[in-house]
Amino acid sequence: MTVHLYEKYREDVAVVLSSKLDEFKVFDYDQVSEDDLWNFLLTKKWRKPREDVHIYEIVRDILSVKVSDFISFQTVEHLKGTDWFSDAGASELEELLKK
Repeated sequence: MTVHLYEKYREDVAVVLSSKLDEFKVFDYDQVSEDDLWNFLLTKKWRKPREDVHIYEIVRDILSVKVSDFISFQTVEHLKGTDWFSDAGASELEELLKK
């Protein structure tokens, strides 16, 4: 797996990530971790990273994250998770239906 181009900035923007997580907590989303937020940014916001990006652009992107966008992303990711038609998914479904 290749390392995302912006991964090298993670330590530099840790304070900004923490600030954004504090904002999430104001809206009662206190279960969101720094890793969750960073994964959202890497996967959704920064799908096509630029080599010549400036750190202020990364900070701007972090601060512009809306709670609703993050929650929508998380919901879609969780819905993608289980394939109920695979062998493993079928056994999970069978266990759920037994109860």
